[in-house]
Amino acid sequence: MMSIRDRKTECYEKMSEEELFTLAEFDSSSAENVNYSNYSYWRSTVRTFIKNKPAVVFMAIIMVVLLFTFIQPLLPGQRDPKAINNDPETGIQIINRSPDKEFWFGTNSIGQDLWARTWAGTRTSLGIGFAVACFEVIFGTIIGILWGYCRRLDPFLTEIYNIFDNIPQTLILILFSYIMRPGVGTIIFALCLTGWLGMARFVRNQIVILRDREYNLASRCLGTSFIRIVTRNLLPYLVSVISLRMSLAIPSAIGNEVFVTYIGVGLQTDIPSLGNLLRDGFALMSHPDLRYQLLFPTIVLSVITVSFYIVGNAFADASNPRNHM
Repeated sequence: MMSIRDRKTECYEKMSEEELFTLAEFDSSSAENVNYSNYSYWRSTVRTFIKNKPAVVFMAIIMVVLLFTFIQPLLPGQRDPKAINNDPETGIQIINRSPDKEFWFGTNSIGQDLWARTWAGTRTSLGIGFAVACFEVIFGTIIGILWGYCRRLDPFLTEIYNIFDNIPQTLILILFSYIMRPGVGTIIFALCLTGWLGMARFVRNQIVILRDREYNLASRCLGTSFIRIVTRNLLPYLVSVISLRMSLAIPSAIGNEVFVTYIGVGLQTDIPSLGNLLRDGFALMSHPDLRYQLLFPTIVLSVITVSFYIVGNAFADASNPRNHM
């Protein structure tokens, strides 16, 4: 009995070549319809970030606080944060008045409006935080890339890092506050002097992991420039790290400003800042009726630091390509 395979073989032998093979038709328009991916890194990052509802809420809080902080002086009926308010009838300073319709956050011990001083201090502290964070990200990233990619610079930059890292940042802040004139510029300079170390070390470690991968070796063999390798092959992997470090650098810089001002070697007392407000408010903790002078700056500082921390972590996770769909 003949098997199925044998029957098929017999049929193929009887068919002519024209019957077995036919020419495929070529359609030039169909050849252009190739499949492509419309993947966008930043679009996918934003989409992933939006799915994190708590982070979106805190992002909105940050935007509202930043916007209101800078438009508050332009609103009608706002007082000068440095002005001393007197009673129009008696001419006596309105000192330590509890919050009411006229003074929403009350007044301090010399009659200054705490509402105006709180937002003026927030502007000062945020300015310090953003300035230090931008310097840390830019300078720290550049040094970290050179440190990790250029093998000849590794011993030299390692020694520089060890020298600066073994000097306590608090000591540097106090020392420069005594040497230079206390002010915003002095605080920014002292914080920037050592603030880049953490970013540089972080970036350096990532570059060491990525620099000898196959696609980077192939790029170097093909003569690709150093700048193109860094911008195309290395930096995309560092977006999540850089965004996280920057989001943490802002509240960290604000916290350092608060600390050095609190111990009395930071900003001058006539410059409104969250550090000055917290120092003045903490001195009145023993008076229950005056604790409101510590409450409002503490709330603003807590909202800013917590919001930046949550948003920074959420954006770092969203910018990680592994989390993209």
